[in-house]
Amino acid sequence: MMILAYPYALFLLLLPFLFYRLLPAVKGLHGDALRVPFLADLQRINIAAGGLWRVDAASGGISRRFWPVYLIWALLCIAAARPQYVGAPLPLKNDSRDIMLVLDISTSMLEPDFTFGNRRITRLDAVKAVVSSFADKRADDRLGLVLFGTRAYLQAPLTFDKASIKDILYAMQAGMAGDSTSIGDALALALKTLSGQKGDKVIILLTDGENNDGSLSLGQAIKMAADEGIKTYTIGVGSPNIFFGMLRLAAPGVDERELKLLAEATEGQYFRAESTADLQKVYDLINQLEPTDGDARYVRETTELYYLPLLSAIILGLGLIFVWRRIG
Repeated sequence: MMILAYPYALFLLLLPFLFYRLLPAVKGLHGDALRVPFLADLQRINIAAGGLWRVDAASGGISRRFWPVYLIWALLCIAAARPQYVGAPLPLKNDSRDIMLVLDISTSMLEPDFTFGNRRITRLDAVKAVVSSFADKRADDRLGLVLFGTRAYLQAPLTFDKASIKDILYAMQAGMAGDSTSIGDALALALKTLSGQKGDKVIILLTDGENNDGSLSLGQAIKMAADEGIKTYTIGVGSPNIFFGMLRLAAPGVDERELKLLAEATEGQYFRAESTADLQKVYDLINQLEPTDGDARYVRETTELYYLPLLSAIILGLGLIFVWRRIG
């Protein structure tokens, strides 16, 4: 589709006729002539061309030699109006987020206190299924993966490749990073990975225990997260009880106080999940709290064409000067 960026520039097409009507004529070598304020050597060309601006005695109008010059003026006016070719609308990719998934894979994640389809599964199996589903919903985001136990490991840098993230999730095993829990080190590694990245950055940290190992205390890691200003959602998983037959014992607790402090310090939220359904609801809620921009936005490719009439005006002007000088 052709458009003009500055269509009002076409009103300049009337300017020479306004000059002709409003400005007084001057006496010259060839009778009455119109004083024109542009094209410095027009007067000399006019003389050589036999009176470009004189009044045609037969028609009472402007000499026919005026029209080639007016054509140049018209081309310049069209160039000033900036003709453009605008292509079909193309969808613009939505803004994405960088999300680091920080998952506890200590041996306590083997506790079979979650259920799926009326059968007991481990906490880790529930996490694999729910987080994989969450990854599928974040098509426009880059995801990264940090797994931690005694030590923290960056298993996947930020990537759009959700298939690779899911492959790692299903391959991870409890205890492969150690038996204890280093939440502070894992959080620091996630912060380091996100540091320097532009755009929205989010950390989702899941654990079933408390920080009992590693080089950084959770308090130190919380201060680092607050200084970086990266929103962090924290999830405590696991039932508060362990069953041995008919015997119910208190399970080692999640450090809810520290996880809440971490979430509050980074303007995130803390969630508690004691079942697979709870865990699914938590990730669904986070998915809503960090929505992908769903507004339809489009962009049209624009090609500038002003150079075509401009180049034509220059060529025509040079041609007229050459011809009229030859005549002169």
